[in-house]
Amino acid sequence: METIKAIIIDDEQRAVQSLANLIQEFLPQVELLGFATSVPEGVLKINEWQPELVFLDIEMPQYNGFELLKFFKTIDFEIIFVTAYSNYAIQAFEVSAVDYLLKPVELNQLRKSVEKFMERKRPFGQGERYQVLKENIAQLEVQRVALPMGDGLRFESVHDMVLFEAEGAYTYVNLRSGERILISKRIKFFEELLSNRAFFFRPHRSFIVNLNYLQKYHRGESCILMENQVLVPVSREQKAGFEQLLRQLHMMHRG
Repeated sequence: METIKAIIIDDEQRAVQSLANLIQEFLPQVELLGFATSVPEGVLKINEWQPELVFLDIEMPQYNGFELLKFFKTIDFEIIFVTAYSNYAIQAFEVSAVDYLLKPVELNQLRKSVEKFMERKRPFGQGERYQVLKENIAQLEVQRVALPMGDGLRFESVHDMVLFEAEGAYTYVNLRSGERILISKRIKFFEELLSNRAFFFRPHRSFIVNLNYLQKYHRGESCILMENQVLVPVSREQKAGFEQLLRQLHMMHRG
């Protein structure tokens, strides 16, 4: 069996012991090289032991887990963050394509994370993924999203996303640049992701629009003309809510 060399960086002794016990008892494919209780110690151990996988706590004294990244010019290991973070932060992990485990760590989640790592095996775009995660958490709302493409990930700002179009289990994302890219996520994923952003609205089950790029609303025809010249229908169920939102935005701009 191919083994994965791993270390744990966490200042909580009980959390370290609990995770180590799960790994040693149930995951023989993971070779646990050792532990570190702070970011500086973790940097030294990573340089010394050259692990492929780092289980990294975020909340630690002196330096937090994100600051580990600035000590490396090239990140040639994968990180699984171990966190007690809130629901918002969990969304930030998911849209940044960074893996995480919630404390207290459960065996099934640990198994899934290790399986995902083994499938991927070689890290892809990890430096940018971690940077995007840090930005999304610091801003307390999603700023950039890791979009899964056939050959890896593409990172785009939500402000550059003009329009989302459902295509079965996939979604077309229309960008400000004029590009239209196919993403292997359902439109529901984007609706939930952008639910706290006031300028996104789902006027029809097949579309989500960025109201910053709305060119004209044809009330009689119940459709929206976007700046990229795409016509988007407004469903009967959504019409009243959409018109109310437009009135609110109009009042905000006047104020």
